[in-house]
Amino acid sequence: MVSSDNKPSHHWKPADMIRIEGAQEHNLKDVSLEVPRGCLVVFTGVSGSGKSSLAFGTLYAEAQRRYLETVAPYARRLFHQLPPPKIRNIEGLPPVIALQQQAGTSSRSSVGSVTTLSNLLRMLYSRAGTYPAGATMLESDDFSANTPQGACPRCQGTGWLYDVVEEKMVPDPALTLREKAVAAWPGAWQGQNLRDILMMRGVDLDTPWKDLPKETRDWILYTDETPTEPIYRGLDYAESQAAMKRGEPATYQGTFASARRHVMQSFHGSKSAKMRARAATFMQATRCPVCHGARLKPEALAVRFAGQDIATLSHLPLEQLHAVLKDQLAGEQRADAQGRVIEEIGTALLRRLEILLELGLGYLQTDRTVDSLSPGEYQRLRLGTQVHSALFGVAYVLDEPAAGLHPADIEALLNVLGRLPKAGNSLLVVEHDPVVMRRADWLVDIGPGAGSHGGQVLYSGPPEGLKRVEASRTRPYLFAPPPLERNSVRQVERWLQIDGITWRNMQTLSLKLPLGVLVSVTGVSGSGKSSLISQALVSLVGRALGQKIEEADEPQDDEDTTPLAGEAVDAQPEGRIVAGLEHVRRLSIITQKPIGRTSRSNLATYTGIFDQIRKLFAATEAARTAKLDESCFSFNVAKGRCPHCEGLGTVSVGLLFMPGVEAPCPVCHGARYKDEVLDITLREKNIADVLAMTVEEACIFFAGEGALARGLETLEQSGLGYLRLGQPAPELSGGEAQRLKLATELQKRRPAPMLYILDEPTTGLHPSDTDRLLGQLQTLVEQGHSVVVTEHNMRVAAASDWVIDIGPGSGEKGGKIIASGPPEDVARNKASRTGPYLKEVLAGE
Repeated sequence: MVSSDNKPSHHWKPADMIRIEGAQEHNLKDVSLEVPRGCLVVFTGVSGSGKSSLAFGTLYAEAQRRYLETVAPYARRLFHQLPPPKIRNIEGLPPVIALQQQAGTSSRSSVGSVTTLSNLLRMLYSRAGTYPAGATMLESDDFSANTPQGACPRCQGTGWLYDVVEEKMVPDPALTLREKAVAAWPGAWQGQNLRDILMMRGVDLDTPWKDLPKETRDWILYTDETPTEPIYRGLDYAESQAAMKRGEPATYQGTFASARRHVMQSFHGSKSAKMRARAATFMQATRCPVCHGARLKPEALAVRFAGQDIATLSHLPLEQLHAVLKDQLAGEQRADAQGRVIEEIGTALLRRLEILLELGLGYLQTDRTVDSLSPGEYQRLRLGTQVHSALFGVAYVLDEPAAGLHPADIEALLNVLGRLPKAGNSLLVVEHDPVVMRRADWLVDIGPGAGSHGGQVLYSGPPEGLKRVEASRTRPYLFAPPPLERNSVRQVERWLQIDGITWRNMQTLSLKLPLGVLVSVTGVSGSGKSSLISQALVSLVGRALGQKIEEADEPQDDEDTTPLAGEAVDAQPEGRIVAGLEHVRRLSIITQKPIGRTSRSNLATYTGIFDQIRKLFAATEAARTAKLDESCFSFNVAKGRCPHCEGLGTVSVGLLFMPGVEAPCPVCHGARYKDEVLDITLREKNIADVLAMTVEEACIFFAGEGALARGLETLEQSGLGYLRLGQPAPELSGGEAQRLKLATELQKRRPAPMLYILDEPTTGLHPSDTDRLLGQLQTLVEQGHSVVVTEHNMRVAAASDWVIDIGPGSGEKGGKIIASGPPEDVARNKASRTGPYLKEVLAGE
């Protein structure tokens, strides 16, 4: 309920309000409130409190539903339709555009295509470019590598040529074919099939690869032939030949495919990202000899503007591109048609670029692919496009626009956002940053807790009124931030020294990284923090340890692995570790990447808690009598799950032009299991009842159960007590997923010394959850590990033992270590753009 005592008067008229009645989406508890249009409204609250359910799951979903009702039924099928929200009514809702924290996934889509800069540049070159003598004028599409008429004919517009190399396909030539010398072939049955075919063709499977005739090796690796051979499963060569002479039918006819054929088919044709990534490891990328990586046909690259071809201009940082265009427009203008084109298109480009520069994105290039951007960068690109569109009467719903921004960049963001209400639009923003909250015209605080403990509006009104709402966990961080819980100063005794780091915007950089402490790496957006830590440090240390880097040693599914593209196949950071490697036993990278993409993955399965729970059920007298083992209590195994829904608990019902719905399974009614499994109870609870418990409830139920109880307690202490054990992985936010990974690491109690790497772990976290996260990081350090985080949150930096500040600017103006030392030292460093903000937090202790 909105606190009527704390709801201050305001100057908005009833006609200016969006009125929400009876919102019940997710954990919202019949929420009713009013928020004004034409201003900046911020929805805040602890992580999992329900603010996104209100802003996106209710307001945006209802706006989309109403819009699609005006669209032809057939056309609705082309939209990704959200489920209709659970709500009684909404009045005063304008058209809504949602800008969410999501990264682009296409390697063909670029900064230029998202912002329409590429379209304008192509038109500029087509109509105002300088052509070679006698050349025919090209159309706009001739300057696009994504069109058949513009792509380089040799590399099809990729800029690279890919082919397999024997050294990668056969990494150990001392092995025999039976010992799987050809690592590029598939495993399991498929690989055995290929080896059996070779055996039937007379190839000795027990001769070391290096001792086979070169003609034989080349045929196995590179032939385009696909011969078939009869395969007698389980028989050797002599036995198979004898069976053929007797006229016995073969088990099956096997078809051969060379290693190169298998790799290329996987790389170009597989729907599995994991398979494509695996194929890429056996390939080598070389620059296309025709376009030299520019991706365009020679005729397009021959056209010049400002003395440069379009590929060169597109590779400039946006800041430099702006300067080039400004110089061209500042020169003497021609009165002919070409001069008019330059003025018209150049002016349009400059207007778009100016907004992007204001948003702190001047370090990006027009040709940079969107799959290399952070979710925050992608959202700000789309925001810049919307600001330029100059729409009127629209409500923009934004998901944490300040996420991933240095404090120095947030002010510029707020200035850009301020243009939207001035143009007659509404801003509905989900945000945790206190600076953005203080600038809001209207603040909606959801809580008081997360999950079932949240879902209520604690306050709705101008920010100042939140001072009087004692139940709010946002209030202290907005008006009187609590003191930092800093450990006693840890003395650095061990160091990792890396010299000559060259990667992205860093050239021969030296890094002296303290170990056994909490280190924060700071710097303005785009300065090179992630490039240094999450890429260069991880790559160099991982290679030195001989460790295949996997995120927190978690299992990878097909959807979690992005295929390597372009120079990612071969390019790696350069540098050498000169000291301290003996103090690092293993790397663990913990990001906000989802822990799974299907409902078969959940909190209990990810943490391993489910294995212990299944053991308890299998150990009951009733289970032993019914001969039900541990696997019967898994909804992913046929002998235990409901056969109708195959353990999903729901069935999909397609509704053609309306959004599809998930209905409870009519057989198990959502329980996911067979009846005989559900009949087994543990203290009057069956396995489905346990999966429906929250972590908080499970802590009480399993108290005293040793490792299981300790694991649940760790999850509760991580602030995840409101999550259900069976909560599907896709329902978890990035912040929840990362805290779950951290809790799992704490639960494992790994032997020191581990080096933990976290990239902006506070993204998506409420300040109170950030303080809780800090406690987890400090626990890892107390266990003897080293923890390195890239961060914009100054509370985290101030609570660290050591701060490394990268800068001074972004892109080419960054990539240098500006300051390194205890937080107090960096705060005093006048060359650091982080220093003043760090000093402010330290002063407030």
